[in-house]
Amino acid sequence: MACTKLPVMMLLLLSGMVLFAELQSSTGGVMACPQYCLVDVEYVTCTSSGDQKLPARCNCCNAPKDCTLHLSDGTRVSCS
Repeated sequence: MACTKLPVMMLLLLSGMVLFAELQSSTGGVMACPQYCLVDVEYVTCTSSGDQKLPARCNCCNAPKDCTLHLSDGTRVSCS
């Protein structure tokens, strides 16, 4: 009985390892979003929209890539 359980256990272990590796490779390029929200963002500018001032966004996760968040104190946060 132990001889038949060993191949099944090995197959399950191998399948789990393959699924785990696939999951890790598929989520490798995802950016983690911060849990905070910048409340003092006045406007957003993006390279795709030129000098146009876009509506304020909470943080870089809410803004498109290659945009800049302009804060009320004059500082900038680059979303690259």
